Amino acid sequence: MKLIRARKETFVFAISPQEKSLLDEVLMLYPLISPAHHRLSRKSNVVQPNDHQRLLEESLAAQRELNRKNVQAMLEKPGHFQTTAAGQQLTVSGPEIEWLLQVLNDVRVGSWIALGSPDPESDKKIAFNKKLLPHFRMMELAGAFETVFLDALSGP
Repeated sequence: MKLIRARKETFVFAISPQEKSLLDEVLMLYPLISPAHHRLSRKSNVVQPNDHQRLLEESLAAQRELNRKNVQAMLEKPGHFQTTAAGQQLTVSGPEIEWLLQVLNDVRVGSWIALGSPDPESDKKIAFNKKLLPHFRMMELAGAFETVFLDALSGP
């Protein structure tokens, strides 16, 4: 996928049929991070009032539902993906890229968590197997799409 045009708040990307299929596959995994993963504090000695945690979970659920609806609308709305003489194009606005980045990041981080949250600075290696391979694949794909969108937002 490659940015071919950016005007004001509209971004147009060239996307191959294979890339579109991969993007669809990644987006359909959303949400991947378990709601229980989000805590008010990572410190075990901090008492978390149930009301505050519940409010956090409700806010996250509302945001996830909105993102999920946006993903469905984008995948179903014919205006986003168009076939041209040069191939397929994806047209999105700046705000659409923002929520796409949220969705892609959720899939990337959720896949990383499923892999055991590996630390690249650590000597501990991941014991890959057939069960973990799809998580690694989705983590890398989501990261690749994030990079394209972030590069588009950052400008030339």
